[in-house]
Amino acid sequence: MRLDISLLPLLAATFMLVFARVGTMVMLLPGFGEMNVPVRVRLMLALSLTLILMPLHRAAYVVDLKTFGPVLQMLGQEILIGLLLGAIARLTISALQVAGSVVAQQLGLGFVMAVDPMQGQQGVLLGNFMTLLAMTLLFATDLHHLVIAALHDSYMIFKPGEVPLTGDAAALATRTFASAFKIAIQISAPFLVFGLIFNLGLGVLGRLMPQMQVYFVGVPLSIFIGLLIFLAVLSTMMGAYLGYFADVMHQLAPGK
Repeated sequence: MRLDISLLPLLAATFMLVFARVGTMVMLLPGFGEMNVPVRVRLMLALSLTLILMPLHRAAYVVDLKTFGPVLQMLGQEILIGLLLGAIARLTISALQVAGSVVAQQLGLGFVMAVDPMQGQQGVLLGNFMTLLAMTLLFATDLHHLVIAALHDSYMIFKPGEVPLTGDAAALATRTFASAFKIAIQISAPFLVFGLIFNLGLGVLGRLMPQMQVYFVGVPLSIFIGLLIFLAVLSTMMGAYLGYFADVMHQLAPGK
């Protein structure tokens, strides 16, 4: 019995190209691509997704192994597409850090810093809490499946071998950045209103009672009332964020 191994180089090249897109996206994905996740776990996840997606999109790759130029060009394109998809997913979770910073500033907790396990650097404590809570809810509600669907549908939006249009990619990145900042302000809007009213009240109180130490009275009261408001509206804030995340993923995976 003879085995035909002439297709092995072509399969290996196709696998490498699919892995370039998938692995780059997994490297930037929130939750999966964090520094505290073991490298072997991330590698196994990327390899598993590659093995799943490769049979589905193998025909889309037209690889010429006679020269290295076309293969290297396609490899660079796949890495670029993976970076774009991963950066969009990363921007969606960064909106919570912005919202947490705004909330903390309004409550007087802007100086309370802690190590953010998602970013690997210091962040506002409330922002870290909201980020971890959002990641838990994303997995609990199975919205992380939309990320895999977006990766699958990316082969219809960004076809292998075609140079991504820089204008469209830039417009997508700009739109995602603007929507992330918009949802961050919308989530923190109750605390912007609270901070405005509370500080105006302290200003009036300071004018009426100049001998009163407004700062020492206002800061504990601001933190106490702000935390009560935070507990009251937390479910609404997370619900709004989950809806925003689903909308962004549906834009990348319109068939889902």
